[in-house]
Amino acid sequence: MFTGIVESLAEVVHIETEGTNKTFTFRSPIGNEFKIDQSVSHNGVCLTVVAIDGDEYKVTAIEETLLKTNLGELSAGSKVNLERCMPANGRFDGHIVQGHVDQTATCTQVQERDGSWLFDFAYDASKGNITVEKGSICINGVSLTVFNSGENTFRVAIIPYTYNFTNFHSLKAGDSVNLEFDILGKYIKRILGSYTV
Repeated sequence: MFTGIVESLAEVVHIETEGTNKTFTFRSPIGNEFKIDQSVSHNGVCLTVVAIDGDEYKVTAIEETLLKTNLGELSAGSKVNLERCMPANGRFDGHIVQGHVDQTATCTQVQERDGSWLFDFAYDASKGNITVEKGSICINGVSLTVFNSGENTFRVAIIPYTYNFTNFHSLKAGDSVNLEFDILGKYIKRILGSYTV
């Protein structure tokens, strides 16, 4: 389980295609702290560390993951947001994030607002996911608060620290992002849906 509080960025060093899977080699300042078989969130996608060499390490994404996320769009030099799983004795600074991406969204607009940024997103509402005003959303592994929630659109505000410390500083209109919708909202929607006739 994660919290959506990004620890570091990682840069893609190499990508190897193996059948329908892709193995990514990343370099990160915290890469040498990882352990084999550890779960690490990459742009909000929970992936298992399979090899480590200094500050470089490898993870493999299967076809299902590549189809549902933006990982298949990465290339050498791309940067992703990293978060290790939450320790049992840690603070819960974000919200409950599983590292299981529900779908992607497209950034439709970026506006700079005198020291902060507004990002607008659109997603395919036919997949049954929803946002709520002032609810939580995980975008590329970052825990954020939704506003201007619409049927298939929403907006988030980004403070300078988040903008500079995550890959939001390189995000532009037309880019694809990974979305994980709030797990509590998903359970409530599922339960209420079973009572509708």
